[in-house]
Amino acid sequence: MSGEVLSQDEIENLMNIMTMSDKKDKPAPTNGIDGLGGVGAGAGGGLSGRVGGGMHNHIVSSAGEWTHQEKITQYDWKRPERVGKDQMKTLQTLHEGFGRKFAADLSAMLRTIVEVKLTSVSQLTYSEFIFSLDNPTCFNLLRADPLEGNIILDINPSILYPMIDRLLGGGREGTMMARRPLTEIELRLVSRITNLFLKELKHAWENVMELDFSVVQVESNPQLIQIVPPNEVVVLLCFEVALIEVRGIINLCIPYNSFERIAGKLTTNAWNAYGAKKQATPQSIKKISKSIRNMHVHLKVKLADAKIQMNQLLNLRVGDIICTQKNISSPLLVSVEGIPKYWGKAGTYRGYTAIEIENTIDDPTEIIAQE
Repeated sequence: MSGEVLSQDEIENLMNIMTMSDKKDKPAPTNGIDGLGGVGAGAGGGLSGRVGGGMHNHIVSSAGEWTHQEKITQYDWKRPERVGKDQMKTLQTLHEGFGRKFAADLSAMLRTIVEVKLTSVSQLTYSEFIFSLDNPTCFNLLRADPLEGNIILDINPSILYPMIDRLLGGGREGTMMARRPLTEIELRLVSRITNLFLKELKHAWENVMELDFSVVQVESNPQLIQIVPPNEVVVLLCFEVALIEVRGIINLCIPYNSFERIAGKLTTNAWNAYGAKKQATPQSIKKISKSIRNMHVHLKVKLADAKIQMNQLLNLRVGDIICTQKNISSPLLVSVEGIPKYWGKAGTYRGYTAIEIENTIDDPTEIIAQE
């Protein structure tokens, strides 16, 4: 392009497009400008060469003035940001709570402490997601009625085999990761983990909408399943699972076309408003009451307080009497699981030592503060 020469009008039009209003007076260089790809003086007072680069902060006008320009960043037209920041934030908040509940249920199933933490929420193309997975892996194709299309749950073998070993009675020793597809017996064991994941995922999405999750297909080679076009945008949620001394990743891939029609419900304001309107139903109250009816709680009655000296304590013998300042007719404090709940009166009932409830404590914080 060294033989091309721009006219003065072309130069002025070019600079008017590229320059901004904020100008700073500085002397112009004589031998061109570094970073503009070699803009220099040409024949007839014009500027020859090309305007290139695009990653620099200053350009020069025809009047020899430096003008500040914002840094230009590249935009990949193959990866449009179709999911808004507000929707991404809602998905992050929703699945952070899911991770904590799933960790509790998984710990109960495996009978050891398991940590599940949401590490990232990102959007990328389906092909990028597929080529980032191991082969073989545990690739679950899910159906989430009434959403359209399918969702993908991928459990990395680095954490999957230690969980299988734990379900089969393995101890704390490490397990060597096998580079092979899962056997039929292992698939049955993995289905317990998958069903637990889907159960908690359903609860996490209840404030948005009721979803019915089910496993459609399980594959070991992720490249055999093509649920959307390769350049389709998907939302990838990565969970890090820590089991004893082993760590691994569980990926949840949601194509954008699956939740596109309910994207409006994934805004923070709509989600919070929906959750605030949700009231306890008589059925849910009855179900909770039934589940806690037979639970055992620790009941404690405080008779009195007393202070004695250390030498008196050391000299106590069987039959000695400790005097307190509490009146025998004063009510006794009854605590349930360490929380002050009732005032009562001591006595006997059918030959058993008993406490009769006289009053209920409405605000236990005052009692706790006094103690």
